Amino acid sequence: MTLFNFDEARFLGIQSGAVALAPDIHRILGQCLSTGAQNIFFLGTGGAAILMQPAAQLMQRRSGFPTFMEISAELVAGGHAALGSHSIAVIPSLSGTTKESIAAMDYCKSKGATVISLVGHKDSPLGQGAHHALVNFAEDDTSPESFYIQSLLIALAAMSHRGEYSAFNETVAELQALPAALLDAKRAFEAEAAKLAERFKNEPYHIVTAAGPCWPQAWYYGMCILEEMQWIRTRPIHAADFFHGTLELVEKGVSLIVLKGEDPSRGLADRVESFARQYTDKLCVLDTAQYELKGLSAAIRALVAPAVLAALLERLSAHLEVKRNHPLTTRRYYKKVSY
Repeated sequence: MTLFNFDEARFLGIQSGAVALAPDIHRILGQCLSTGAQNIFFLGTGGAAILMQPAAQLMQRRSGFPTFMEISAELVAGGHAALGSHSIAVIPSLSGTTKESIAAMDYCKSKGATVISLVGHKDSPLGQGAHHALVNFAEDDTSPESFYIQSLLIALAAMSHRGEYSAFNETVAELQALPAALLDAKRAFEAEAAKLAERFKNEPYHIVTAAGPCWPQAWYYGMCILEEMQWIRTRPIHAADFFHGTLELVEKGVSLIVLKGEDPSRGLADRVESFARQYTDKLCVLDTAQYELKGLSAAIRALVAPAVLAALLERLSAHLEVKRNHPLTTRRYYKKVSY
């Protein structure tokens, strides 16, 4: 199936480029840990920061290495007692020019931390200013998967050097199949994406929910795509918090999007789905388990579920912008006015 408004070769090149950074990532993390690193900070600004959360959560759950997730601007404003010469700071910015992330880089360097940047352009402030720059060109429609892959590799490399993850090389070998698997998932979803876009084109409001490593993708899609790029009001809510407030907004005619992965938190999203089926006629469930993802084991499928959901949702966005006559690049305020 031909994908609408999509360059397949470009997509495969970008995601393969992210996987190809694995040796550099392993080397850099090994160097940091061998020279006394005692903790790691996943930073960033806006959507790029959100995309770091699955990797940070993975380390918080499976590693004894102290791991922090912080908002760049808040870190600079308020400081952090754990940030110092023994710290690794991971800062993503596709353009490499995000002012809050540049300020965070400068602040972390002033504290003696080792900065690793994830950028699309080496010749950028974050590409030039970081101690280690991981460079993989991407654009808005391909960057979530790339950032998910790179940050996952950072987490697994750190755990590998600490003796907490023994299958790093095997995982990297398996991830070679991921770009093609993501493209196949897009193809499998294409017809449904067009139908959903037709259904969603006049919706003024969506609740978007997920849990575990998939929750950041729900947050990202609501905030950075539906709100920023389509000017549609959304309510991203963690599936565990859904029953502590947001459930009261659900009734006939209310759009609810549930994203589901394949990790142990899946049951939290199942619970929301079961509830919603009783009370709204506008439920949409995207479930990574419904896609073949050829070449990926169950364990890796669980780790890459956020990237799979990002790949699927890009197809929805591609159709939605046309059906709404609202290009994804249109902005009123973002980088248009002073703020």
